[in-house]
This record gives sequence, C-alpha cells and structure tokens, in this order.
Amino acid sequence: MSKNEVIEHLKSLGDKDSLEGMVRFGIKFKECYGVRIPALRKLAGKLKKDHKLAKELWHTGVHDAMILATMIADPKLMTEEVMEKWVGDFYSWDICDQCCKNIFKNTSFAHKKAIEWTCRPEEYVKRAGFVLMCEIAVHDKKAKDEVFDEFFPIIIRESGDERNFVRKAVNWALRQIGKRNEALNRLSVETARKIGVIDAKSARWIAAGALRELMDEKSWYRWHKKNQNQLYPGNR
Repeated sequence: MSKNEVIEHLKSLGDKDSLEGMVRFGIKFKECYGVRIPALRKLAGKLKKDHKLAKELWHTGVHDAMILATMIADPKLMTEEVMEKWVGDFYSWDICDQCCKNIFKNTSFAHKKAIEWTCRPEEYVKRAGFVLMCEIAVHDKKAKDEVFDEFFPIIIRESGDERNFVRKAVNWALRQIGKRNEALNRLSVETARKIGVIDAKSARWIAAGALRELMDEKSWYRWHKKNQNQLYPGNR
C-alpha cells in the first residue's frame, strides 16, 4: 500500500468514541482519526516491515499514522539520525511510549539513548529515556545487572522533575528494574529510599510508589512465582 492508501484506510477505521477517550487520558494530537491500537496492530501485520513507508507515514503528522509507523519500521534500518528526528517530534505521551516500545527498544542504540535522552530538557524526550529503561528491564533478557547499575544515579538525579509525564516515567523505570530480579529489587529499594529524602514533591511521590510496590510480599511472589525459594525483600 502507498502512503496515501494507508491514510485513506486509517480514515475508514476512525472511531469518534476512541478520540474522546484519548482526550480523557491526556493524549494530545493535531490530526487524529481515533484508530484503536488493536486495529493498528492488525494493519501493521498486513503491511509487515516497511521502513520507507514508516518514514513517510511519520512525516504526515497524523497521530494514527505515526503510531502505525512505529509498528512497521525496521529496527535494523533505524539510524541514530532518524531516532533523533522522531524523538524530537514527540508531542504526546502515547506517541513516546509506543515508539519506544515498538521500535526504539529493538535498535542497537537503545541503551545509549536511554542515558542520553534523560539529560535532555524536553519533557517527552526525557520521558523517552526512562521509558527505554523500562523496556530494557522488561524485554532485554540478556542484559546484565551492571547495565541497570548505570541507571540508578540517573533516576535519583531526575526524581526532582515535577513534570507529570517525566515523574511517572521515572517511577515506572525504577519499579520495572526492581522487578527484574532479587539483586536489582534490593538496589531499587535502596534507590527509592535515597529519593525519598530529597526535598521535592515529585521525589517523595516516586519513592512512595516504588517502595509500596517493590516491598509488597504478594507482588514479589507473583513476579517470581517460578522460583519459590526467592526471599521476600522486605524481610532483609
């Protein structure tokens, strides 16, 4: 399908109720048809990987087309230059999260960009750095614990950022790292406690949320139900 054919098809899949729901969830957009994510994934399955089409769809600025672009882009063909262009175009949390989840996490630059972008001042660029940390924690099964050791000082450093979509991503990253294994759970709890004494409302919120989840006995056993010999971290 050509770019124009895809756009016309997306228009036909538009859902007014979905658009209203997006607004309620704080999703920003300039032009959007309200195509639901399952429908976008179904279409992406038919289109398969098409990097050229992905870039064309991204540049339309149509919200649905941009998310679809993240689903059909080829991580092997994704360059740092294109990643920087796309992250600079982020204007809403869902575009940020979908892009990190669908394409950025699968590139060879994911770890590098997770660190670089958390140093940037733009709200959604910084969020992208922490969302990548989440994705690496959940999906990169080969990553060694040392990889995440590098993330903890960054999480502490940015915990004072009061912007809603940044602080939520910082909290998310800390919780996901802490659920990876027992050693990282212990380090995440220690990090949360360090954050908790920082004189900033966002830091206290991040720390409280992380400690509540990471030290919950039922949650711990649920995460590690395949290994019943794991110790509940709150007892150490």
